[in-house]
Amino acid sequence: MNMALFPEVTVNGESIPQAAIAAEAQNHSAPRDKPGIAWRKAAQALAIRALLLQEARRRGLVADPIELAPGRFETGEEALIRALLDAALTIAPVTEDAVRAEWARDPDRFRSAPLWDVSHILCACDPRDDKARAIAEARATALLARLDGDAKGFAAAARESDCGSKAAGGHLGQLGPNDTVPEFEAALRTLLDGGMTPAPVLSRHGWHIIRLNATAPGQVLPYAAVRPKIARALEKAAWARASRDFVETLAAGARITGASLAPI
Repeated sequence: MNMALFPEVTVNGESIPQAAIAAEAQNHSAPRDKPGIAWRKAAQALAIRALLLQEARRRGLVADPIELAPGRFETGEEALIRALLDAALTIAPVTEDAVRAEWARDPDRFRSAPLWDVSHILCACDPRDDKARAIAEARATALLARLDGDAKGFAAAARESDCGSKAAGGHLGQLGPNDTVPEFEAALRTLLDGGMTPAPVLSRHGWHIIRLNATAPGQVLPYAAVRPKIARALEKAAWARASRDFVETLAAGARITGASLAPI
């Protein structure tokens, strides 16, 4: 292993195993040809974790794991860090003036979800079956070529769809966010009204040719409807700032080697 690229990491004399950094690196993004970036991000994350755990133990805090979800509890270390931050950070309550000012910056940001009027043609297959996937893709590609961008012929072509919507010319009706599988919605969001996907789109159901008939944009929501969301966002941002400041204070008095706490 290149020790210059992957140096030993210590925090106040406590060594962080390279195996732990390698495991953590899997949770951090980096270009394929630059593995050192993921490593540095992982080393930084574990150095911060070590700093916080050392401070929690110095203060004599005791871990009291809570249930995060049915049957899933915090680890002891997660509980210690939470207890430390609860004890160390004081977050000023978000004021009504602050919430209203954030809303007033651009009320247009706060809208109800859009609705899309959608039609599609499905060439069904199990994507895990290479042969079936290739056959279905060839069918979808041929159908798309026949359409040649002619949206008016979509309903007729949809008679060959493997979806029950073929009886309605492929019409799925109005859909909102999360009403379809992620791959379908991602493709849908790229279309203009009246447009079709330029190539078949693969989902767990098979290959889709998607047409966006029309879009009903979301409506601007009144202040009362979005106030709780804005308040939560401001509280979260304040908590994040206070956490960063606290870590910087701990780092200023610590001896850290092999990792930088500067933004990567």
